[in-house]
Amino acid sequence: MPKGHGKTLSQNKKAYHDYFIEETYETGMVLQGTEIKSIRAGRVNLKDSFARVQNGEVFLHNMHVSPYEQGNRYNHEPLRTRKLLLHRKEISKLIGMTKEEGYTLVPLKVYLKNGFAKLLLGLGKGKKKYDKREDLKRKEAKRDIERAFRERQKM
Repeated sequence: MPKGHGKTLSQNKKAYHDYFIEETYETGMVLQGTEIKSIRAGRVNLKDSFARVQNGEVFLHNMHVSPYEQGNRYNHEPLRTRKLLLHRKEISKLIGMTKEEGYTLVPLKVYLKNGFAKLLLGLGKGKKKYDKREDLKRKEAKRDIERAFRERQKM
């Protein structure tokens, strides 16, 4: 976990499997109503979410934040589009990078930092099927080596 990140509430585990993450950006989120209470309770899911640059602003789509149980009529729409807060220079850089073929904005994790909900946004390039297989082989080999090393230390 990089320095300065608080309590991780949700993580997109598939992102590192499906993309080569080249850069990451810490972003704030524009939330409404009871969303922060649900996020603090850990009721957030990044599974199928993605970010897109529209009209010089970055928006997060398909992030599911469950309705707050005590929210009644003040509750929010679970899958609504949320605006992400970035500096103008960062947005300009993202616009240039996402216009290149194969690059996309992938939400990596949601965490709390100084009481605010933050999103770690990654600039990723899609992996091909053979890249995914290579990664799996590499992870398996590393796991086998560590297992053998642990068994040897026990003797």
